[in-house]
Amino acid sequence: MPIPDPASIPQKDEPVIIAASERVLQVLTCIARQGQPVPVRELVSLTGLPQSTLYRHLLVLKKWGWVQEHANSGLYEPGPLAVQLAHGFDQHSWLMQAASQEIGQLVQRSGESVGLLCYLHGQVVCLDMQESQQALRCSFAKGRAHGTVRGASAKALLAFSSAELRQSLLDQNFLGQSAQHDQHDQHNRRDQREVLELELADIQRRGYATSENEVDQGVWGVSAPVFAGRTQLVATLTLMAPAQRSSLRQQEFISMTRAAADRISRVLQF
Repeated sequence: MPIPDPASIPQKDEPVIIAASERVLQVLTCIARQGQPVPVRELVSLTGLPQSTLYRHLLVLKKWGWVQEHANSGLYEPGPLAVQLAHGFDQHSWLMQAASQEIGQLVQRSGESVGLLCYLHGQVVCLDMQESQQALRCSFAKGRAHGTVRGASAKALLAFSSAELRQSLLDQNFLGQSAQHDQHDQHNRRDQREVLELELADIQRRGYATSENEVDQGVWGVSAPVFAGRTQLVATLTLMAPAQRSSLRQQEFISMTRAAADRISRVLQF
């Protein structure tokens, strides 16, 4: 699973030229990323397409079952064909096949929740999430997207991605436009970036990332990279637990998570 170029999908404040042949995929991607039904006016804003062009693409996507209108409300959401595609990914993806059993065993051994996450178009996306029987208030769920600089999963992906991709993501998060940010804010952003870059270097040396209260209050997590081959980062394996409950077992959880990620990586090498 190659890691996509973050510039391949436009960000709100950084327009990217999209080939005409790819615009229908741009519309589909915007709908998929929202996580809820989306009005046409918002899709116009997200894609930069004229409303008439947008409606033509929606008509094609509806015809093929990729999107549907939510209860005749004028809001658009993924359609039934998206469910089939997701099912195929779950059942036949080489990554999911390699990781599924390890995730289940890690949940059983640790008694905590475990997720598999990857970087995709400027977001960290949860590919799978197996929850423990113990309560955990966590915003991670299968298919949900998160930011690229906060939390153990995001930092592990950042630390072990290519230098080019890492710098691009850091630029997106910390380089403010002068018209929008005053000098004090720019200094703060630069300081925050320097602190994060030092942390990423430490993560590379240790081979894993940890965080507490960064994404969800009261949640501690450890994340270890998953590779295909020697250097191709494909995902990160993350164990999440209430901070209080995990306090006496953190080193154990780190060892278990790293070992499981290494086993998945070994399977993906063949």
